[in-house]
Amino acid sequence: MQPRFPTPAAKQQMLRQLTCSDAPEQALRYRGFSTIAGVDEVGRGALFGPVVAAAVILPVRLHGLAKAGLTDSKQLLREDRERLDKRIRKIALSIGIAAIDAETIDRVNIYQATRVAMLAAVNSLNIAPDHLLIDAMYIDHPCAQTKLFYGDSLSLSIAAASVIAKVHRDNLMRELDVIHPQYGLASHKGYATPEHRRALREHGPCPLHRRSFAPVRAADPDANFDTGNLLFDEPATPEASAWA
Repeated sequence: MQPRFPTPAAKQQMLRQLTCSDAPEQALRYRGFSTIAGVDEVGRGALFGPVVAAAVILPVRLHGLAKAGLTDSKQLLREDRERLDKRIRKIALSIGIAAIDAETIDRVNIYQATRVAMLAAVNSLNIAPDHLLIDAMYIDHPCAQTKLFYGDSLSLSIAAASVIAKVHRDNLMRELDVIHPQYGLASHKGYATPEHRRALREHGPCPLHRRSFAPVRAADPDANFDTGNLLFDEPATPEASAWA
């Protein structure tokens, strides 16, 4: 029997019922950790452009971030994300951002590229963390780590990383929309929307598309791309998480 996955609407409703707080951070501080970095990524399910990761170290006093509505960036309106992005940047002790391009994603697969982006974001922090709170993943970093499922809806540090990464990547997609206006990147940010799929069929992919993803390959079936060397830890077609 095939496992049943929640519909996108059901998942969004479930996520809205979660409470984003500093409880995970407080639990780690009780265990003796003091410099906790939240880590998250955006763009994992996109057909175009990089996957972007951010790492954020927040102060112990969070200056009302929970009351300000900080949670998973996908649950927020653009104006709220951008408002919170400015607030996080103002109070954070350290922020690191890293992007892994489509060519690398095609070479190593999206799962491994996401881990590389997260590691690079952590390594770019100007304060060394002693614990990482990561949304549903471990990375190859020597310090202690906690993998927290739905972490961007439960931990303020992870949610802060989610917002920083999302605002950074969305701004990049708007800039690239000027260079590649035929795809509508400013509206869908490179995800597999009907609009983007139609543009792919009409114009074909450009060099910034992820050719290891099935909708892109389907739009250019004659492309010389060898998928045999890829290590697909996850499906190449991220239908269920098109707006992650």
